[in-house]
Amino acid sequence: MIHLHHGWVVAVLTVAAFPLIYYLLAIFAALAFSRKANTHAPPIPTPTFEPPVSILKPVHGVDFASYDNYASFCKQDYPDYEILFAVNQESDPAIALITRLIADYPQRRIILLIGSEYFGANQKVNNLARLTREARHEVLTLTDGDVRVGPKYLRNVVAPLRDPIVGAVTSFYRGIAQSNLYAELEAVGASSDFFAGVLMAAWTEGVKFALGASVATTKTWVQKIGGFEAVAAFLADDYEIGRRVTQSGGRVVLSHETVSTMYSAQTPKNFWQHQLRWARTVRLCRPASYAALLFTQGLPWAIAAALLAPTHWIGGSYLLGYLVLRLAVAWFVGVSVVGDQVLRRRLWLVPLWDAIHFVVWTASFASNHVVWGNIEYVIDRGRMRPVAPQNKLRTPTRETR
Repeated sequence: MIHLHHGWVVAVLTVAAFPLIYYLLAIFAALAFSRKANTHAPPIPTPTFEPPVSILKPVHGVDFASYDNYASFCKQDYPDYEILFAVNQESDPAIALITRLIADYPQRRIILLIGSEYFGANQKVNNLARLTREARHEVLTLTDGDVRVGPKYLRNVVAPLRDPIVGAVTSFYRGIAQSNLYAELEAVGASSDFFAGVLMAAWTEGVKFALGASVATTKTWVQKIGGFEAVAAFLADDYEIGRRVTQSGGRVVLSHETVSTMYSAQTPKNFWQHQLRWARTVRLCRPASYAALLFTQGLPWAIAAALLAPTHWIGGSYLLGYLVLRLAVAWFVGVSVVGDQVLRRRLWLVPLWDAIHFVVWTASFASNHVVWGNIEYVIDRGRMRPVAPQNKLRTPTRETR
């Protein structure tokens, strides 16, 4: 055993307590968020706020549940809305499903747009720019193609926009995963780890970002942040939207309406590339905060403390403290707040996720390159630049109603 009087051992044991404190604070943040949801009620009756809404859906390809995801937006308990889809090419397999959707829901106004002008390397945002121009209504909701919503979705995410200072409303997302280890790990990581950080940010400094699965905003606020054209070169477009809203004097609201997102089966290589892209995106957006994540990672610090502790009971206390508090965070955040059923069933994957996440966090510092859609990009101050030259001609081709 190494004796406690070694200064660096004391330092390791001290720092190893930081993640445990973070876990406790994250639990308190989750409880505060839940309490706010349970006690939220308007102090006096107010007129119904149900402005017409344009749902914007840039999509690319299909997954194991795409049609059901699309159809969930056609079943909204909301009086007046339209749904606008945009794809990049006429060969996109999503077109067949959208065409079927139009036939199955003739009572809904559903628009399909193909192609968009080029404003930056993020084709999703190029599509959003065109969708916004085509949208009839002032209120917009932006959702990814792999998102599924409940019937009260529009009613709940639009309501905060009654306050003109609210520039964006964003939502947590729970996982629906195929029976695949890597898909389930992604769901577990998002709901038990990433969202703990989101709740901590909301609790301590307010929400200054958006979560890409769902964002409700208005054309007025989109114009205030320079339009989607202004963020079309950014990889983390959701982060940029939220950041620019707050910089423009607006407020981002974290909704209690949770959406669902799909996690498709993956190969180990695809899982690694996706996690590395996500990690580098966060690092390049918020470098200081990302570096500080080292002090929230309980598993490596608990192992270090166990190896260096002067007695077995001290080392065991760190390991036990990590296990109990980490699983408690996962439960209070991912299950109680987000309602993630993958995490409920696979809670035992949390320590494995933490081990992988530490390796990904370390590897993310090695380069500013990411792979997205089989294209390699270099990220410079948040902006994407393809390593190989790309065809920038994105001419809109047709519109289907």
